[in-house]
Amino acid sequence: MAADRMKHLLCASLILWSSNCYAVDRNNFKTCEQSSFCRRQRKFHPDVSPYRALLDTLEISHVAASLNLLHEKTQVLLKLEICGLEDNTVRFRITELETKRPRFEASDVLVKSPRTYRLSVEKQTTEELMLLGRDSLRISVSARPFRIDVLSGGELVTSVNARGLLLFEHSRTRGNTLTERVSSTVGSMWTKLKAVFTSGKEEAASEEKNEGESPEGEEKAHEKQPDLGTDEKEDQEEMVEEEEEGTWEESFKSHHDSKPYGPMSVGLDFSLPGFEDVYGIPEHADSFRLRTTSSGDPYRLYNLDVFQYELENPMALYGSVPYMVAHSPERTLGLFWLNPSETWIDIASNTAGKTVFGKMLDFVRSANEGPQIDVRWMSESGIVDAFLLLGPSPTDVFRQYAALAGTQALPPLFALAYHQSRWNYNDEDDVRAVDAGFDKHNLPMDVIWLDIEHTDGKRYFTWDPNKFPNPADMQNDIAGKKRKMVTIVDPHLKVDSGYSVYNEAYSRGYLVKNKGGGDYEGWCWPGSAAYLDFINPEVRDWYASKFAYESYQGSTDILFTWNDMNEPSVFNGPEVTLHKDALHHGGWEHRDVHNLYGFYQQWGTVGGQLRRSGGNERPFVLARAFFAGSQRFGAVWTGDNVGEWSHLKASIQMVLSLNLCGLSFSGADIGGFFKNPPTELLIRWYQAGAYQPLYRAHAHIDTARREPWIFGSDTTALVRAALRERYALLPYWYTVFFWAYRSGMPVMRALWIEFPKEEQTFLIEDEYMIGNALLVHPVTEAASRGVNVHLPGAHEVWYDVHTQKKYSGGQEINYPVKLSTIPVFQRGGTIIPRKDRPRRSSACMSGDPYTLYVALDDQKFAEGELYMDDEHSFNFEKENEYQLRHFLFKDGTLKASVSSHIPPGKYSSIEWLERIVIVGIAQPMLSIMMKQPGSQDVPLAYEYTPELSSLIVRRPGVRLTADWTIVIR
Repeated sequence: MAADRMKHLLCASLILWSSNCYAVDRNNFKTCEQSSFCRRQRKFHPDVSPYRALLDTLEISHVAASLNLLHEKTQVLLKLEICGLEDNTVRFRITELETKRPRFEASDVLVKSPRTYRLSVEKQTTEELMLLGRDSLRISVSARPFRIDVLSGGELVTSVNARGLLLFEHSRTRGNTLTERVSSTVGSMWTKLKAVFTSGKEEAASEEKNEGESPEGEEKAHEKQPDLGTDEKEDQEEMVEEEEEGTWEESFKSHHDSKPYGPMSVGLDFSLPGFEDVYGIPEHADSFRLRTTSSGDPYRLYNLDVFQYELENPMALYGSVPYMVAHSPERTLGLFWLNPSETWIDIASNTAGKTVFGKMLDFVRSANEGPQIDVRWMSESGIVDAFLLLGPSPTDVFRQYAALAGTQALPPLFALAYHQSRWNYNDEDDVRAVDAGFDKHNLPMDVIWLDIEHTDGKRYFTWDPNKFPNPADMQNDIAGKKRKMVTIVDPHLKVDSGYSVYNEAYSRGYLVKNKGGGDYEGWCWPGSAAYLDFINPEVRDWYASKFAYESYQGSTDILFTWNDMNEPSVFNGPEVTLHKDALHHGGWEHRDVHNLYGFYQQWGTVGGQLRRSGGNERPFVLARAFFAGSQRFGAVWTGDNVGEWSHLKASIQMVLSLNLCGLSFSGADIGGFFKNPPTELLIRWYQAGAYQPLYRAHAHIDTARREPWIFGSDTTALVRAALRERYALLPYWYTVFFWAYRSGMPVMRALWIEFPKEEQTFLIEDEYMIGNALLVHPVTEAASRGVNVHLPGAHEVWYDVHTQKKYSGGQEINYPVKLSTIPVFQRGGTIIPRKDRPRRSSACMSGDPYTLYVALDDQKFAEGELYMDDEHSFNFEKENEYQLRHFLFKDGTLKASVSSHIPPGKYSSIEWLERIVIVGIAQPMLSIMMKQPGSQDVPLAYEYTPELSSLIVRRPGVRLTADWTIVIR
């Protein structure tokens, strides 16, 4: 009883700590110096590589060119594979030729096995190998020291191991290292030397003679052996580093890591000549452009539950994507390090002092030295599996990465609308009151969320019988408003013999094991908790069955899922997560698969939603932890942010980074999770969030209620305006998301993606593009009266979407703002579809008419697209029930037709065109005629405003899925 009481007190204190902590305790999380493998890797300084490529072992197949690498000091052999992949991509794999234990390979991350082709040999000597690939690809392998140079179009684009930092800690048993062999030799010699000094040289010589050695031989040994020689010293120093504290076992605070397989880390460097700017490797609360790390810790990728994270920090957060993009005016390059173990990334640059204006600070570059980025990857276990995406354009790189890790799943339309959440809505009456409040105040809303308090004692897939006694009735009421609900389902299970989900998982052996083979138990929201082993596909399949209506009693088809705490979070674990020597299916240690845990849970959850609908309905699953490829399963968000202006600003940088790395469906908690934001900040966050892919308000249980009507009518009106901007643009959002699904293009784009040669855009992180047509510059400063907006493109024109005022590109403007202002500009040459009739939810907009906003460039040209399907099912894939409409304005004529960018679909809709707004049209009109095949021409009413060069065509009345032409004369 006393032990149980102590457990409950510990749990209560942990929960109290987590709910009241408003600053991250950095002591809970490791630095590189406290992570022994990172410390060892970093101590391995740039030098001549100890590895030699054995070029005479070259073998070439349709899969790879393979050869052996020899560590010339340890004599350990590695296997190098170089694979030419279709679409200008190269893969490098380095594994052990012989191993005492298999190393984990994250094959499930790849959407399919990459298609390879046969490389050919252009040149081969004992010291150099030149391989030829497609698309002007050449790969040079130098034997000694080992180095790979990748050339594209005759130019060097990447060098591998140019700094000699390949360090592959080979598999071995304790007590069989070079250190101990050297130590044994030195110890033996010291015994002999001691005998000389204590018993006399003659006695020592006599002993040597009895061993078959002459006195002269002893003297020679005496002269050279204690010094060991230069090479032997280096060997000893290198291996002593391997034997330092933390090599075979490691402790952090009160937690012990047994490391039964010893040191198995891998590291490799990549040099990127010609590049000054590199981005990606989310998730970090840091600048969009990655910083150099020579003066501090490397960037860390290790999924962790970090309460109120610090900004401008390379600390690990909730998710990890080991993928970065380098960009220059000449080329874009992608680098994907496929390893799910704890990973650190060092970045060095010879242009580290570059400012936003492209100048240099405290750095003088020699005349013959160009810019270069050096990237060093260091992972605790696994293999070297790296993909080089050669672009050369940003669009090419996004397509190449999508071919590996997959594209963003196309969400149902409701998921792109507004979500209302907090920890927690108290009961069914509270849910109904919030729902009614949005209607009363004419605020659109699509989804209400329930956090952990809705469950029966933190037992997931259950409902609190007192607070939520009739969950199906509650959901039916919400469904009557054409809205949805989301409930939270975390990966930990309350250890409770009365909890059926736990009992079944326990009896089937579906739980993560501790190092001794028993079920691992840690502490989380329910108290003592066990953790499902999602690495096991059988567990994921079983877990999916729990979402069936008969299993998840009280659930309905409008109920969707939120996977939180899936780093996984363990309140009393090392770094608030699972012990690394915990065991998973297949005998893998947790250290091998840690960053994949949330990926696999979200996969299983998606499987559950698919199964319950018979595979017909698109899922919606939000997850906090993620890895490369998580975009295939749904949405992510930036975790436990803070209601402060700095976090609003940081949300832009973080979501830009997520979008760059494939996770387009991402956003930040509106208003901040912690603290009570001032009203002005809340308004500005609603405005910014309206132009981020995931639009969800969420708040901590200890914060004051934040429903938009609580702060008075003026605030309500401003929030309403922001919400309506989001809803009006849903057709455009849906179209941009379709292309993210189809091609891998980000939804939310850094300016340089659209303007890749414009260096002024490379460091801009406070404004961005949605698709190719909208430029957004959220207001992120208190009491702001104006923002400086960079309008890119010297030959572009831009239109204020609210005033229709025209601006020339290639300049920075000071844009005055009021509290009601959201600075948004439409790019000249684009056409945007909208639905401008306000409704209570996105489903209520079905059947509403469209408006086309046509923004002409200086050549009086514009084009755009509209993607249409049923907005919720997989019929667009299974039955080709979709349409992609193309709109083209040229020579005074607006034409609608089926897009030629994808095969035509067969979706039909009654939705019609209510209005056309054309800006940048500066000539008087005599007539506007509607032309349709098989019909008489119909004159259309219009209104022209010469001061704004704006034309409004009223009620064309044509169906959006029909072909038609409007001629303006």
